[in-house]
Amino acid sequence: QVQLVESGGGLVQAGGSLRLSCAASGRSFSSYTMGWFRQAPGKEREFVAGILWSGASTDYADSVKGRFTISRDNTKNTVNLQMNSLKPEDTAVYYCAADAANWSLHVGVRAAQYDYWGQGTQVTVSS
Repeated sequence: QVQLVESGGGLVQAGGSLRLSCAASGRSFSSYTMGWFRQAPGKEREFVAGILWSGASTDYADSVKGRFTISRDNTKNTVNLQMNSLKPEDTAVYYCAADAANWSLHVGVRAAQYDYWGQGTQVTVSS
């Protein structure tokens, strides 16, 4: 069983930055692909960014490429999402997720590929 706890959300003006963190419990974190998803009111949950278990590969939604950066520290069981140049359309609840298929070869972009989820953290970007 893996528990994920997000932190770092908040209110920021357009053009500003936020850094989200996700702390994971469990011994197998270093073998899990990790992802960030978000869900805005009235919309489906969407993929934002993902990072392979080794950190060697990352993937981003087109809407955040060049603005967001995902990283992980397997010694601390954490995954982070640095969000720069934030826009009002980035407003959503952001979720950390773990793909428990050990040593995956690819970063999954579908929510169904992830097995464990955090409770979410609200990010609000004002115009």
